Amino acid sequence: MPEAEEGRETGPCRRCLVTRVSAEKGTMIRFVVGPEGDVVPDLAARLPGRGMWLSARRDVLETAARRGVFARAARMRVDVAADLAERVVAGLRLRIGEGLGLARRAGQAVAGFDKAREWLLAGRIGLVVAARDGSADERARFLAGAKAAIAVVDPLSGRELGRIFARERVVHVALAPGRLAAMIAIDAERLAGIEGREAARSGNAT
Repeated sequence: MPEAEEGRETGPCRRCLVTRVSAEKGTMIRFVVGPEGDVVPDLAARLPGRGMWLSARRDVLETAARRGVFARAARMRVDVAADLAERVVAGLRLRIGEGLGLARRAGQAVAGFDKAREWLLAGRIGLVVAARDGSADERARFLAGAKAAIAVVDPLSGRELGRIFARERVVHVALAPGRLAAMIAIDAERLAGIEGREAARSGNAT
């Protein structure tokens, strides 16, 4: 089947141009060809033009760039930036930061060990965002006593989380269940895939 026909953007799933595996589109990375003929990451999947979808893995992105996959899918010559993976990483980190900021302003997120742990013990947490550079022991202590397994992601450093919450450093952020928590969890998983590391873990209930 021609790739142009495969690329019709209907339904909830898309097929990766490299692996040929179909997945929920929200878990993948969409690219389009920009006005100057360059390949542009469309992380929100809203830019005009036919989308070119890849699994959110660094090796997949590197293979697509190396083997001319974008040009074949677009049926034209395209410019693939050498730092395309880094642009995707930067864009996802920005989206996560903006999502956390929205959650904070909406009262759907709290930061700091004590406040976040209050939510945890009350069963109010839909997602924990932990500092990437936080200690494993402190994370285990924070999660102890949870009423159920809780998804934990660590896309940002403590200083990056601190800037979002107007502090010098933040190690634990608790998010209420809902759309923002789900969006941040997916973006953190996509980021981990492009960075080539483990995406998320669940805190064990005790």
